[in-house]
Amino acid sequence: QVQLVESGGGLVQAGGSLRLSCAASGRTFGTYAMGWFRQAPGKEREFVASIGSTDGTRYYADSEKGRFTISRDNAKNTVYLQMNNLKPEDTAVYYCAWALRLTASRGSGDYDVWGQGTQVTVSS
Repeated sequence: QVQLVESGGGLVQAGGSLRLSCAASGRTFGTYAMGWFRQAPGKEREFVASIGSTDGTRYYADSEKGRFTISRDNAKNTVYLQMNNLKPEDTAVYYCAWALRLTASRGSGDYDVWGQGTQVTVSS
């Protein structure tokens, strides 16, 4: 069984930066793809970024491309989301997700385990 715990959320002014972390425990972390999703109040959960296992392939949502960077440290069983130039519309609960697959994916249905989420609030 895989467990995910996110951290690093908080309140930041527009233009600022945050780095989210997601620590995984359980099955072999490095073998599987990881992703970040977010959900704003009144909206559906949406894809943010994902990273493959050994090949490190990365996908980003168009609105985050160039501002967000996903990375992983397999030795620490941790995936990160570096968020720069944050905007008020980035305000949401951010969820880390684990997929029983090797390749990165944009689809939430491809992910099998989800963290509890961490709140990111960007003030204007």
